[in-house]
Amino acid sequence: MSDRTPETQVAIVSLGCAKNLVDSEVMAGLLREAGFSLTVEADEADVVVVNTCGFIEPAQREAVNTILELAQAKQAGRLRGLVVAGCLPRRFSAQEVAQELPEADAVIGTAEVPLIADVVRGVLRGERFVLAEQAPSFLYHHRLPRMRSTPGHLAYVKVSEGCDHPCTFCTIPRIRGPYRSRPMESIVEEVEQLADEGVQEVVLIGQDTTMYGADLYGRLMLPELLRRLGRTGVAWVRLLYAYPAHVTPELVAAMAETPNVCHYLDMPLQHASDRILRAMRRWGNRRAYETLLSRVREAMPDVALRTTFIVGFPGEQESDLQALLDFMEAVEFDHVGVFAYAREEGTPSATMDEQVPPRERRRRRATVMAHQQRLLERVAARRMQTPVELLLERPGRKAGEWVARSPYQAPEVDGVTWVRWERGTAGQRIRARITGRQGPYDFVAVPESSDLGGDPAP
Repeated sequence: MSDRTPETQVAIVSLGCAKNLVDSEVMAGLLREAGFSLTVEADEADVVVVNTCGFIEPAQREAVNTILELAQAKQAGRLRGLVVAGCLPRRFSAQEVAQELPEADAVIGTAEVPLIADVVRGVLRGERFVLAEQAPSFLYHHRLPRMRSTPGHLAYVKVSEGCDHPCTFCTIPRIRGPYRSRPMESIVEEVEQLADEGVQEVVLIGQDTTMYGADLYGRLMLPELLRRLGRTGVAWVRLLYAYPAHVTPELVAAMAETPNVCHYLDMPLQHASDRILRAMRRWGNRRAYETLLSRVREAMPDVALRTTFIVGFPGEQESDLQALLDFMEAVEFDHVGVFAYAREEGTPSATMDEQVPPRERRRRRATVMAHQQRLLERVAARRMQTPVELLLERPGRKAGEWVARSPYQAPEVDGVTWVRWERGTAGQRIRARITGRQGPYDFVAVPESSDLGGDPAP
C-alpha cells in the first residue's frame, strides 16, 4: 500500500477554540502542499486528523468521543489511518493518550504541527507515531501554507502563542508553553495578503493578545500593531482575549483612533469578587475593573464589551456570587459567557479547600446566565435606532433575508443581526439601522445603503 496516491483523502476535524482552528488550517495547507487531497467529510477520508482541545474536562470528553466514533469507521474498513493531534497529548502525556486510545495510529502534540505530512505518510505505510515534545507549541508565520476553513470574508490571525499568567484554575501554560509573540512584520504581511484575497474581517487571537510584543520588543506593542493594521485594506480588525492588566491607555487610544479597528473588547475577567480574584491569582479587583471599563467607554462610547466569568470556584460563597451579579448590573456587558468551574488535575485550585459540588456550580452558572438575560433589555436599548455597518454572512431562511454581523458581534460567540437585502452577497458590507431584537441575543436591522463594498474571493 503506497503512502500517497492521487486519490488519498485527508480530513481534519478541528475541536476547541479559534486558536486551534488556525493550527488546523496550517496543517491542511502543509498537507495540500505535500500533495494530499483534503476533504471536509470524514467518512470520505483515508486518514483523519483530530486536532483536539484539552483545556477542560468537557472538551477532553468531546475529543475522546470524536476519536472513538472515528475508530468505528476504521474498524469497518473505510478509514486507513487516525491521527490524534493538538492539546490533549500535551494536557496529558502522548504515551498516556496512546495507551488509552490504541485506535490512534499516531499521537502528536502542539509542537509537531510542521511534521503532519510526514506523520500521515508514515501512518499510510503502517507505522505508528507517539510524538508530543514538551517544546513550546508551534507558532506559525505568514510564509507557511495555510488552507483557511472560514468563509472567504473572515480570517483568524494568531499574534502569539502560549501564556505566562499564573491563574490557579488554568492548564494553558502547561499545554501551550510560555508566551511568544510573532514578529510584527509577519502579522502585517499576512493581513495585507488576506486583504488582497478579499477578506473583510480579521480577528486577532492569542492566549493574551494584549501582551503582544513584550517578549520580542521589551514593551507592549499591540497599540502599534493595530495602527499598522489600520493601513491595510481590511475593513474590520477585531481584538479577542484581552487581559485587563494590559489594556493600557495607549491601547484604548489606538482602538478609538484607528478607523478599521472594531469598537469591541473581549476581556475575560473571570469574577468580580476581590476575594475570589485573589484566589484565582488574577490581576485587579472590582474597583480596578470598573475604572478600566469606564475609561474604555469614555474613549469609545459605542463599544461592545464582552467578558467571561467562572462560578463555583473553590471557596466561593453566596456573597461572592452576589458581588458578581452586582458588578454585572453596574457595568451592563453586551455579551457574557459563564462557565461552571472545572476542577482540573494539576492546577493549584484542584487541591484547594471548600470545593463547590458540581451540581451547585451548575446552579450558580444558571443564576448568572439568567441575570445577564434580564440585563439584555437595557443593554440592547443602547443599540436601537442607531446606524450600523453590517457584514453579510449567509442567506437566511427566507428569500432576501441575510444573517449578518455588526462590529459589535464577534463570529461564533455572539448573536447575529437579521436584515433583508435582496441583492446581497456573502462578505458584502452595507449600512443599516437597528430596529429591534429577535430572541435574547440577536438584532433586526433595516438597510440604508450598500456603498461600503466587500466582495471577497470565494
